[in-house]
Amino acid sequence: MDMGLAGKSVVVTGGASNIGRSIVLAFADEGANITIGDIDLNQAEKVGKLAIKRGAAGVQVVRTDVTDLIQVQAMFQAATKKFGCVDVLVNNVGWDKLMFFTQTTPDFWQKVIQINYVGVLNCTKVALDLMIPQNRGAIVSISSDASRQGEPREAVYGGIKAAINSFMKTIAKENGRYGIRCNAVCPGATIPQDDEEVGEPSMWSDKTAMFTPEQLEKVAKSMPLRKLGRPRDIANAVVFLASPMAGHVTGQVLSVSGGYSMVG
Repeated sequence: MDMGLAGKSVVVTGGASNIGRSIVLAFADEGANITIGDIDLNQAEKVGKLAIKRGAAGVQVVRTDVTDLIQVQAMFQAATKKFGCVDVLVNNVGWDKLMFFTQTTPDFWQKVIQINYVGVLNCTKVALDLMIPQNRGAIVSISSDASRQGEPREAVYGGIKAAINSFMKTIAKENGRYGIRCNAVCPGATIPQDDEEVGEPSMWSDKTAMFTPEQLEKVAKSMPLRKLGRPRDIANAVVFLASPMAGHVTGQVLSVSGGYSMVG
């Protein structure tokens, strides 16, 4: 199905690994021009080459730490210089380390806040500065079902993702007048299928540090669909929300989690 994204300029943060990698490849399948912003240049370059093979109209990789506004501005400048504009922003960068709140420290809190929230603020601000004058655009932020359910060992992360949900709704209300749509996607447990899907800086580079195989088996059995999420599951939802097919959808928080969260 043609999603109407051919030739569109798409910026994907954290596009080198896992969900971000799959999002890049899904846009490549639609013939989009893609700017990958990531700190892992080696892995991002591999994804970029694969995206070209998959049909992307164009791809560039820009080393970007989303917590640094100057680097974010440079990433968007590169996107507009190469592709003329920015039609879509996907705020995908995320990081966490599973532990109970009593085990966390203020330094850990700040790292989670900077990567998962300040990065979204930085990228969204710069994107809106470009999208408002052109009277069009779509922003999709990756949240988490931990924001909707409350998840043990993800207290800080889940709280930040809940803030993203609220932020995206507010941005949608403020900027709908400019033809800009803003939505969030909430994955549940989403597991890369093989080691080639993640780079060294990814929190999934050591999958056993996140979940043991036994824990993953229990998680799958607890889901209504009886299976774990895969990166492409999330990418499909992101591409839909970014596309003209979702032209009347804004301010929504969509769970893509095998039924873990059912809100409505």
